[in-house]
Amino acid sequence: MPRREDDTGGTSRRRLYLIVGVVFLFFLLTSLRGIAGFYTDFLWFDSLGFSSVFSGVFRAKVALAAIFTGLFFVLMLANLVIADRLAPRFRSLGPDQEIVERYRELVGGRVRTVQVVASAGLALIAGAGVSGEWHKWVLFTNSQSFGTTDAQFGRDVGFYVFRLPFLSFLSDWLFGTVAIILVVTAAAHYLNGGIRTQGPPPRVGAAVKGHLSVLLGLLALIKAVDYYLARFDLTLSTRGVVEGATYTDVNAQLPALTLLILISLAAFVLLIVNIWRRGWVLPVIAVGLWAFVALVVGTIYPAAVQRFSVQPSESSKEAPYISRNIDATREALGMVPCEPGATTDDSCTVEVSDYPANESIQSAELSAESNVSTLTNVRLWDPPELLDNFQRLAVSKPYYSIDDVDVDRYPTVTAAGAEETQQVEIGVRDLYTDGVPQDSWEARHLAYTHGYGVVAVEASSKTSTGATNSLVSDIPLDTVESAPSLQVDKPQVYVGENQSGYVVVNTKRQEIDFQDAEGTTQYTSYTGANAVSMGSMLRQTAFALRFGDINPLISGQITSESKILYIRDVRERVETLAPFLSFDADPYMAVVDGELLWVVDAYTTTDRYPYAQSADTTDLTPGSGLDKSFNYARNSVKAVVNAYDGTTTFYVVDDSDPLAQAYAQAFPDLFTSGTEVPAGLAEHFRYPEDLFRVQTNMWGRYHIEDPDDFYNQSNSWNVAQNPSGATSQSAGLDAEGNLLPAREARIDPTYQLLVMPGETETSFVLQRSFVPYSEDDSRKELTAFMTADSDPEHYGRLRVYQMPSNDQPAGPAIAASAIRVAEEVSRQQTLLGQNGSTVQFGN
Repeated sequence: MPRREDDTGGTSRRRLYLIVGVVFLFFLLTSLRGIAGFYTDFLWFDSLGFSSVFSGVFRAKVALAAIFTGLFFVLMLANLVIADRLAPRFRSLGPDQEIVERYRELVGGRVRTVQVVASAGLALIAGAGVSGEWHKWVLFTNSQSFGTTDAQFGRDVGFYVFRLPFLSFLSDWLFGTVAIILVVTAAAHYLNGGIRTQGPPPRVGAAVKGHLSVLLGLLALIKAVDYYLARFDLTLSTRGVVEGATYTDVNAQLPALTLLILISLAAFVLLIVNIWRRGWVLPVIAVGLWAFVALVVGTIYPAAVQRFSVQPSESSKEAPYISRNIDATREALGMVPCEPGATTDDSCTVEVSDYPANESIQSAELSAESNVSTLTNVRLWDPPELLDNFQRLAVSKPYYSIDDVDVDRYPTVTAAGAEETQQVEIGVRDLYTDGVPQDSWEARHLAYTHGYGVVAVEASSKTSTGATNSLVSDIPLDTVESAPSLQVDKPQVYVGENQSGYVVVNTKRQEIDFQDAEGTTQYTSYTGANAVSMGSMLRQTAFALRFGDINPLISGQITSESKILYIRDVRERVETLAPFLSFDADPYMAVVDGELLWVVDAYTTTDRYPYAQSADTTDLTPGSGLDKSFNYARNSVKAVVNAYDGTTTFYVVDDSDPLAQAYAQAFPDLFTSGTEVPAGLAEHFRYPEDLFRVQTNMWGRYHIEDPDDFYNQSNSWNVAQNPSGATSQSAGLDAEGNLLPAREARIDPTYQLLVMPGETETSFVLQRSFVPYSEDDSRKELTAFMTADSDPEHYGRLRVYQMPSNDQPAGPAIAASAIRVAEEVSRQQTLLGQNGSTVQFGN
């Protein structure tokens, strides 16, 4: 008989082990692809030498999840154990007793197990999601000083950017945690018989009342901390005419928050005192008083001040706060104007000067050396139209694609042997996998593995037949003698734009390099170091799971020397390596010392800069990393990716940026000092277009110094209308909620090589024009134009040239219209537009 009981027990245990094993196997199988993705991500980071970045982010996520899960578990279990120990020894009869007894029968002797399981389950829910706050934690633990204090509280801006976000999250998490514990603990007391809904008083035991009073007191104490932190969030308020703590925030909301802090602390004291008192009078008074003050003082009073005190005299009431907003916005977006005659330095970033309008240019003036240099560098070819030309003439095979045309400058050699800088437009032949002639796994992943070289033309000249003057063309690459700087040693493009999926190199199958003019196929082998080895069965299995493709596992073409390249899109590559940075929409190609290098402008951003206005992101290039809410931005990092082997370097070119300093401190292996940028590469850095769009959008209003003029929008500017006359989306709704008419599209920033006013040497600048502000776009006179310098010696210098207010020349839209109606142009347009042809005007 005893043996039979042992057998029964063994059978039960085996059944339990079997169930556990089946459940474990199920979760393992369903998680295999995620595990494979995690493993192959690590291999990819490691192949680039950035395994410390991968492990650093992973550790931060795991540490946060573990700490907060553990903290919740301990707090929850401790309160459940206390509730169990405070359970009454004798329970009175009644309807509640029946429920309690059923619970006891169900749980039996497994009360502690139930408490542990319940605590662990709730802890996983409350703590695991905290891993998503790793970015705030990284900034919190690597905080820096901005060296600038906010105008209201006198705290360093670093407190708002680095510390306040995580402290606010921590306060919110603790409040939610204690609230959940309070509810679960009250339920535990009910199931233990310490709380009854019916029967004679007391329905809540004294010990239970004390326990719940402590938890309610903790909620009040945490809320006091939350109100204290909320005071600093007022510097980001959107209540007033500008963002930041304005009149109502400072004179009504701030005192209200201070009062709420005192009320919360008083409530905490009352709830703690209630431990030794009978009844619930004190808790009701505490909660009622808090609710009343929060409603009347925290909500109704500020709204009344805004409506009846501020709005009737808004300009005068808000003047000092508008001034704070102007100063903070200029600083946060790198648009601090210099004093007259001063040049840009650490204290200012925008040189402002008057530019007298002169619409009567004489031929002798055009013959001046500075003007000749500018006129000979006027760009004839617009990138969009040139892209179509490249696709037709320069892409000789269907498996190549040129997706973009970039504007840059390169030294060329004249016929006389002199060197001069010339504006060049360049496109990259990327691999177009959908155009591979054979639709097989071997062709798409082993044979056709890369694009090939670049196509480059002079931007400001044409042949006698009207075609482009090519500097680099054909396959294999044919570089003209006058452009030795465009000579390429390794033309294979393994990392490019719009590249997805993976390719495998060093297999038994030869890689197709190109087909020459005679149709002979040339082959190549990848010799780069930055690819992941896939010689082992484990890795082949992992890659098969990652890509949902069994071929990497079963293909006989793969050898122990084979390597796999993935994450080959240049934007995806840098975003994966540095997810905390924002990236420009337009990676551009630079030929440096025979190498093809992608340059991607990276931004550090935050929406926590006190008193700064949220950036106007209108007309940003689709896919821009700046297409989000932010009020501070710096182009502190240049990401450079080798198109051949994918080597990626993040150069910190602005080490004065506190955010860049924080990231470099957190991930030292990821970043390289800007002092190590090769001179040949620095010559191809361009001021980023996306940031310039934002700055010019904001400068139209923030060039105004006087708060009253700012409020009335006196002398406010718009970015000039696009000369094409195209319209953009609706401007939004008016005050009555009616849809406003669509506004004209704005002129795009343009890279130009020209001689700036007062200088003798050409500069490579980004330029955009302004017109007077008008709701209906009726004003199109030129008021000013801004340039951003890209030359290494003056990189990042912003200059604004203002026209006389009483003599404003024609803006771009007026000039374009005048050109179109000119007799000679109109006649040529009619002549060229015959027989189904259309005429397109350049910019």
